[in-house]
Amino acid sequence: MQQSIAETTMARKYSKGAAKKVARAMHKRKKGTLKSGGSGKTVKSRKQAIAIGLSEARKEGKKVPAKKSASKARKTKKAKKTKRSTS
Repeated sequence: MQQSIAETTMARKYSKGAAKKVARAMHKRKKGTLKSGGSGKTVKSRKQAIAIGLSEARKEGKKVPAKKSASKARKTKKAKKTKRSTS
């Protein structure tokens, strides 16, 4: 039995609208016109530009996975550290 293409493809993690927001942020960063929210300084980091694009997409309600919380990141880092020390 053959499966249709729709059944074999996975759902998008990020919506097309979110991808456009990130692309716009990256373009602005390249031009040197992308500013950070709090301080208003020019963004130079590629990762920061992506984060700004995703943040804007989240505010507009686009489909974007939830941010990893700081506590979750701390727990995984702590788990890796204890695993490393026991080895």
